Amino acid sequence: MLCQHLKPLEAELISKNIKETYRGQAWSDNCREWAYFDCVFVDLDKTISRLGMDKQKLEIHSHFGTHDGQEHGLICKECNDGIMGRHPEANRSGVVEYV
Repeated sequence: MLCQHLKPLEAELISKNIKETYRGQAWSDNCREWAYFDCVFVDLDKTISRLGMDKQKLEIHSHFGTHDGQEHGLICKECNDGIMGRHPEANRSGVVEYV
């Protein structure tokens, strides 16, 4: 389970049946647990506010790699957990847009 700082978003994604595509330690030892969902986060600042999440502990992360993956989501700076979706500039055909 992800840390308490990302829990509201994780719970909402699961309740909306948005498909989880990966969960585990991504990238490096600096990452604890990251969960990837089959969606595109359109406005993470709005999502953080709407869910009452602690913006001071969260960082918006965006990576548009051409050879090593594409992702966009939130990282907890305190716990090194993350919730990622697809990158907004990647091919989004049929992907849920999440606000």
